[in-house]
Amino acid sequence: MLSGSSVEERFIERAKRVWDQLISIGEQIRDGSLRKLVLDMLREPKITFTRVEPRISFWESPAAPKKHHAYPGGLLDHTLGVTEIALRLVEVYEGVYGATVDRDLVVAAALLHDLFKYYQYERDPLTGGFRPRSDWYFSHDFAMVAELSVRGAPDRLVRAVAEAHGTVPFSMVESQIVHQADTTDSNFVSKLQDIVWQVCRDLELEIEGVKALKVFYDAMKAAPIFEYAKIYYSSGRDGLREYIKKLLGLTSGGRY
Repeated sequence: MLSGSSVEERFIERAKRVWDQLISIGEQIRDGSLRKLVLDMLREPKITFTRVEPRISFWESPAAPKKHHAYPGGLLDHTLGVTEIALRLVEVYEGVYGATVDRDLVVAAALLHDLFKYYQYERDPLTGGFRPRSDWYFSHDFAMVAELSVRGAPDRLVRAVAEAHGTVPFSMVESQIVHQADTTDSNFVSKLQDIVWQVCRDLELEIEGVKALKVFYDAMKAAPIFEYAKIYYSSGRDGLREYIKKLLGLTSGGRY
């Protein structure tokens, strides 16, 4: 059984591991000026073109509170997932189709494509979750384009990030690769997330005083999402429910 402090310790440890992987990938960008730009923005993901302050941190932010990676640290996981998938797609498209791909550009766009999402969210005092903030009207993709422009980023990176979300026509293969990686990672985790969420709702109905959202957040902080999927695939919904109960020490009238 994990205590509340143990859950947080696991989350911090895992978040740091993902963060270190992101930095390591960024350090592999061969273009020196592009590498510096990306690493500077990763290490201090701050909007400078206007006066706005985030209400949560990049580390704790979900990728989308009501959609994919909707848990603390989800934005970190999603950024790493997209970047790794994009690099595999580069290998496939180069090896199978003979494509010429700028790997540095793919890595840079993947690492930065959702970086400012955390500016869009705040804590929801009613649910304990996250919600869009009402005073911040600028979508994260527009914010990134503006910030890159202010920082003097190369045109090819501005274009790649702008196109990566799939809302405008693709003019380069690199942005298409990042978009495909983004879609793949979002869809994959959404399916796994639904499994865990349904079990957390079961626990809210089963145990007095337990709230599904709190259980979901703590479960996602305590272990990688696929750990729960493996248990679900091998032991079913009931098996996963019992596992989470034991992991978090859920009892009627307990710490939840």
